[in-house]
Amino acid sequence: MNHRTPDGAALLDRLRAALTRYVILPSPEATDAVTLWIAATHAQPAWAHAPRLVIRGPEKRCGKSRLLDVVEATCHDPFITVNSSSAAVYRSITEDPPTMLVDEADTIFGPKADGNEDLRGLLNAGHQRNRPAKRYDAATNRVESIPTFAMAALAGIGAMPDTIEDRAVVVRMRRRAPGETAAPYRHRRDRPPLRDLAADLNRWLRTDLPALEAAEPCMPVEDRAADTWEPLVIVADRAGDGWPDRARAAALALTAEADDSGQSSVRVRLLAACRTAFGSDTALPTAVLLERLRSDPESEWADHGPSGLTAMKLGTMLREYDIRSGNIRFPNGMQAKGYQRGDFADAWARYCPSLGPVPEAEVVPIERENRPTRPSLVTAGQSGTAPIAGTA
Repeated sequence: MNHRTPDGAALLDRLRAALTRYVILPSPEATDAVTLWIAATHAQPAWAHAPRLVIRGPEKRCGKSRLLDVVEATCHDPFITVNSSSAAVYRSITEDPPTMLVDEADTIFGPKADGNEDLRGLLNAGHQRNRPAKRYDAATNRVESIPTFAMAALAGIGAMPDTIEDRAVVVRMRRRAPGETAAPYRHRRDRPPLRDLAADLNRWLRTDLPALEAAEPCMPVEDRAADTWEPLVIVADRAGDGWPDRARAAALALTAEADDSGQSSVRVRLLAACRTAFGSDTALPTAVLLERLRSDPESEWADHGPSGLTAMKLGTMLREYDIRSGNIRFPNGMQAKGYQRGDFADAWARYCPSLGPVPEAEVVPIERENRPTRPSLVTAGQSGTAPIAGTA
């Protein structure tokens, strides 16, 4: 944005100083990101997307709850969801929504979570506008549309579900190292001046919500990451000084960190594992592919379910990418159910681009089972043998 408010950068500097006073954050980029996320909560009516803030650590005593305390003290209209009924949470969201705060988020998303389906649905749906929850009101015999759009911060141990982290600024907290110190936070003493800072942030960002809503900043990231980071970048652009560059650097750093964390979906991880399992082979019997997938004792496929990854589970997961097993006649004359590497080529190119281009290879002829064919990425003339499109 071209418009710059002189006090904006100073307010963000004050907010950042408050964060670093009470919390040891993992990097300067993470500190900038949390600062901008908190500021963005004060202009939620202007945003098309409500980014989540995920505060996670590998163990207890990593500063997650302390950071959430500071977020609570400085964000717009904090709403703590611990022990709140789903109905109360839903009814609290308006066109000018509160900021939802969830500590111990594993009680909602973890393996022992129970009875929180409505709240999980709200947190998943509320990232984008115009995704209301529908509820039937028996008293009025009408279906109600209940808003779900609200920014939310979630703190917990371990990773959150992909549906949350894909829409979040993710901060990985660490236990303090020897020599790292932070001031103790006392609610009665420290919260009031932080709420005064929150009021200053609110007055600054509420002066021209239409301008914030109309902003179309140059983004350093794309797709869903751009949706998530756009409100933070708009706030930084409005503040000026060094904040626009710092916001974009934070977006690149934390997005790259998320990409490197290996938190892709289980199906994408299976695609990548199949790429390794195929090696230089052009086709594999299903039994051999499974054996290679399960051969690494550190992989997830050895214990994927009670009996490990089975042919049925493999087929179900690959079918999402239109990859199916078929009868293959191998060069040694053996005929067996299996998979053809050419059938993975499209999915590898789309979902596993970091693995590099698919090697050119001769595709083994297969016996069809009267299924429609589809184009293959391997074209005739690449290997001297015309490929047969379709799945094996």
